[in-house]
Amino acid sequence: MFIGDMDKVVSLLLSLSGRLLRVESSLDNLEPETGHYERLPLLEKKRQLLVQLSEAQDLKEHVDRREQVVGRVLRRCLSPEQHRDYSHYVKMKAALLVEQRQLEDKIRLGEEQLRGLRESLGAGVMESGL
Repeated sequence: MFIGDMDKVVSLLLSLSGRLLRVESSLDNLEPETGHYERLPLLEKKRQLLVQLSEAQDLKEHVDRREQVVGRVLRRCLSPEQHRDYSHYVKMKAALLVEQRQLEDKIRLGEEQLRGLRESLGAGVMESGL
């Protein structure tokens, strides 16, 4: 149960961080003359995401405390080698989740760039009359 909870909390943190980054990027990319009414929904979304991220960080702290408790219990039940394997598994599980999310984001960005390139090439071909 602890590993499942850890997966969920790490995934939640990564998701919220990514969403917050996209909202901040959208705010940064708004033209200076953009009206208050267009900026307001993004600012509200950012505020909500910051609150959710703070709550998710609290959950992560709780999961970290549970990890310590589970580790102490397992230390009594497992051999030193098995306990090292378990500890390594827990650390790698979280690290691999982060790496997986980063790779998914890079793939998504690459696909968006490729789509934009195809669209611009298609528009260029149309403009040249080919």
